[in-house]
Amino acid sequence: MVFSSVVFLFLFLPLVLAGNAFLPKYLRNCFLLFASLFFYFWGEIELIFVIIISILINYIIGIGVDKVRSKAKLILIIGVLANFLMLFYYKYFQFFLDNINGIFGYQGNELLVLQGVRLPMGISFFTFQGVSYVIDVYRKEAKAEINPINIGLYVALFPQLIAGPIVRYNTIMDQIKDRTTSFEKVYEGVLRFAIGFSKKIIIANSLAQVADSIFVTEIDEISSPLAWLGIICYALQIFFDFSGYSDMAIGLGKILGFDFEENFNFPYVSKSIKEFWRRWHISLSTWFRDYLYIPLGGSRKGNLRTYFNLFIVFLATGIWHGASWSFIFWGLFHGGFLILEKLGLDNFLKKLYAPFQHLYVLILVLIGWVYFRVEDFSDASSYVFSMFSFRGMESFIWHDYMNNYTTFTLLIGLLFSINLNEKVLIIENKLNLLKSKPYKKTKIKLFLFVVFIAFYFSVSEIANNTYNPFIYFRF
Repeated sequence: MVFSSVVFLFLFLPLVLAGNAFLPKYLRNCFLLFASLFFYFWGEIELIFVIIISILINYIIGIGVDKVRSKAKLILIIGVLANFLMLFYYKYFQFFLDNINGIFGYQGNELLVLQGVRLPMGISFFTFQGVSYVIDVYRKEAKAEINPINIGLYVALFPQLIAGPIVRYNTIMDQIKDRTTSFEKVYEGVLRFAIGFSKKIIIANSLAQVADSIFVTEIDEISSPLAWLGIICYALQIFFDFSGYSDMAIGLGKILGFDFEENFNFPYVSKSIKEFWRRWHISLSTWFRDYLYIPLGGSRKGNLRTYFNLFIVFLATGIWHGASWSFIFWGLFHGGFLILEKLGLDNFLKKLYAPFQHLYVLILVLIGWVYFRVEDFSDASSYVFSMFSFRGMESFIWHDYMNNYTTFTLLIGLLFSINLNEKVLIIENKLNLLKSKPYKKTKIKLFLFVVFIAFYFSVSEIANNTYNPFIYFRF
């Protein structure tokens, strides 16, 4: 089940919200845990046991680390290994076998075969949450949870279960045990959900169709303009899909009484790769910083060690996103430029005119997205070559690939990929409009009207259109 589906929107969500609103407080966590497991069960009938095992492992390990401090480190290692071995088996073992076969195979005959293993949705997200919990208990940054319902709800809470953001237990443990809702919080949550839902359906889904049609074209037939159109559409698709789901998760959390941290902050306005990773998938970047980069030594042990630590972090970032060499290259590509910036490129960039700094980031990010999108490394490299080959410039016809609607969504996507609210505030300050109460009221009414129309149109789209890609199946 996904947020952008008729079943979720008109059946599951109303029932959950009604139960959460009318049940006594002492039953709400049980109810939400049951609802969350059912939410996962709906899409992963055969694999529901995976998340249940994850809950049990982290519950037991957390108590063990807290109660047996003399053996805490050993218990922690066992817990972390148990989490990652399960992740490795379901997500990476086939990739490992494929590479072994590639090295030792004979005349195309596979030596090692793994059959019938399917990737559970969201396994990377709930695995990282479980690992962060047991490590925080070991560090005494969080208390071990005695109530299995509470730890189960932390791991499986449906708003952020399959698409993030990755939540740390010490940030929401108090909310799990005792949370309150208010009209203002529910209002804010509904609005945030509607915005995220509209971003996903109107912008991401529309541009996904364009990107899909271009990326299935034979590489030799892709002209330079077409290659740029395809990767720009994909870059906007992945941003509005990821950030849209995060908005929906944050909004649903607020409606239920939870406060999740922000996950995206207009990454395409960045002026460096370092800044990009402070704005893109913030919860993942923070996780790797706190549980990998800093434990490795961070930047405290000299420049060479810092560069090595960054290499390891971005290697892990690529692997986290998927089991293919293209994902690994994508991670190392970003890590490599981050290291170059630390070596002095950042000082050079700061001397450039701001639009050139943005252009530097956008070109690198778009090249990186090609390897993120195309699993075959050779095909991805050929696509990048097409972007810069300048071939087919004269034969490219815009309307062969873009109709009026997709052109409109492309423009809207480009416009809303920047911090438009910040730009509007600058203009309002210059025109001294913020002191005018009628202007404020009109602005709020106009904003609510636009969100309502966008949400209404989005609901109509999912009711009448079967095309609704879910890009988190890899994660």
